[in-house]
Amino acid sequence: MNKKLHSVSPESGPNSNLDLTPQLVQFSSAFLFEPKNFVPFDTALGWQKNFQQSLIEKPFSPQAVWFLEHFSCYTLGRGGDKQNLLFEENQSSMPVFRIDRGGEVTHHMPGQIVGYLVLNLGLHKKDLSWYLRELEQVLIDVLNLLDIEGKRVDGLTGVWCEDKKIGSIGIGCKRWVTQHGFSLNVDCDLVGFEQIIPCGLNKVKVGKLSDWIPGIKVCDVKPLLRESVKRRFKLNWENI
Repeated sequence: MNKKLHSVSPESGPNSNLDLTPQLVQFSSAFLFEPKNFVPFDTALGWQKNFQQSLIEKPFSPQAVWFLEHFSCYTLGRGGDKQNLLFEENQSSMPVFRIDRGGEVTHHMPGQIVGYLVLNLGLHKKDLSWYLRELEQVLIDVLNLLDIEGKRVDGLTGVWCEDKKIGSIGIGCKRWVTQHGFSLNVDCDLVGFEQIIPCGLNKVKVGKLSDWIPGIKVCDVKPLLRESVKRRFKLNWENI
């Protein structure tokens, strides 16, 4: 598996060959969750797993999207190299989670928007490469609205502004139902990235939106992400 895809292959199972023809579904429904308070990483992971299992059992039930901020932590993808942690894991000043997504280590903290999408790709397109590129485009579209040029880098996953990586993506997928998603640095303290090799990329520079737009806040960016995800994946938000 190409680790650069930052994904894990969909698992096979009795429902994996369901013919959910995307052409028949112009729009699909999803719940949108935007917690006001910081969310512990393991709490958000539990939310995703519950919705993922629900979609596996009932493929046409509402999907789910979260936009939130985490308390400071590190996450390491399945198969990630611990050498990309520049500290002893058992002596870390913040939690370290090894999780079932692709990719290497990344850092979450307040001031960074994390987007989690639990989508049934049978209603969209059963193609993980397509899905990753769509997540990148969500971020690029938002940056364009802010008059910032976002770009991809050949062979890698994520979004860059100039020479700084500003958005990271890592997904998991089981029976074509996704979990995890993306992070976008807005006005966060980036010092925690100095303790890791972000995404396993040596000498990568990490940036945040406030480098280009001083004073920008998470609350300014969330509405743009909400509309970009809705439009890109043709979602109708369901009442919670």
